[in-house]
Amino acid sequence: MSTATVTARPGAVLADLLPASRVRDAALVLGGAVLTGLAAQLSVPVPGSPVPVTGQTFAALLVGTALGARRGFLSLALYALAGVAGLPWFAGGGSGAGAVSFGYILGMLLASAAVGALARRGADRSPLRMAGAMLVGEAVIYAVGVPYLALAAHMSASQAIAGGLTPFLVGDALKAALAMGVLPAAWKFVSKR
Repeated sequence: MSTATVTARPGAVLADLLPASRVRDAALVLGGAVLTGLAAQLSVPVPGSPVPVTGQTFAALLVGTALGARRGFLSLALYALAGVAGLPWFAGGGSGAGAVSFGYILGMLLASAAVGALARRGADRSPLRMAGAMLVGEAVIYAVGVPYLALAAHMSASQAIAGGLTPFLVGDALKAALAMGVLPAAWKFVSKR
């Protein structure tokens, strides 16, 4: 099947451009987990917050969008399970499920599936739709992560919002802007081949 045929097929995501096989899917799932783990090491503490700024959320949303809902979810599930099992690849080399920021990782599982489903509907093909998909993904991450933070850190809702949401909004807007350029550009590149 030619690349032009695959890109024209409704419901395709970038990963579908590779020849289909179980080996491909396993490699993509593993690669998505590794990318997320590496991106989590780009970690900067935020004063007044127990949650650092990381590249992890961007990687998780990129993985979901590029791989689709099923493979994206499996990648983030593998990432989460390996980290819970002790692999030190959560933010700042952490592992385990005891961190107050673990809710964000759980949110990334759901967000990767959400943005993957949106990508199958063409959200990754234009900058504006890609921005919308990223915002949906970020909202899902916060919808799980902030309440988890409040419970795990014994914070009020307003404290959790102040420490686990507000400081990250500008960075998330920058991540959405980056995704707005990267994924639609990737589709334009492969459609010209």
